[in-house]
Amino acid sequence: MNLAANLGLSGRQFWLSVLMGVILWFVAAMLLRILGPMGIYDGMARIILYAAIVPGTLPFVILFQKITGLTRQTLAMGFSVGTAAAMICDGAALAWYPQLYGATVELHAGAGGTILWGAGVGLFLAYAMNKKA
Repeated sequence: MNLAANLGLSGRQFWLSVLMGVILWFVAAMLLRILGPMGIYDGMARIILYAAIVPGTLPFVILFQKITGLTRQTLAMGFSVGTAAAMICDGAALAWYPQLYGATVELHAGAGGTILWGAGVGLFLAYAMNKKA
C-alpha cells in the first residue's frame, strides 16, 4: 500500500509536504516564542495577530506549492499532509515540551492557539487555490 499514491501525490511530493509542514511549524513556534513575551496574545494585539495571519499565510502556501512541486490540482492534498505533520509536532510539543513556546502556561496556550489558527487559515487558502482536474 502506497500512502502517497493513494492521496494522488508522488512519494517526493508527499515527503516534501511533510518536511515543509514540520519546518513551517518550527519557524512559527520560534517566532511566537520571541513575540509571546512581548504581549502579542494580550487584548487588541491578539486580534491584530490573528488578522495578520490571514494575508501573511498566503506567501507560505505559494512557497509550499513551489518547493513541493504540487500542481493546482494537488495543492489541497499536499498542504493537508504538511498541515497534519505540523499539527502532530504542535501537539507533541505542547504535551511533552511546552517550554518551546515560552515560560508560562499562557504563552503555551497562546502559541498553540495561534498555530492552530494559522493551520486552519493555510488549509482554507490551499483549498481555495486548488483547481479541479
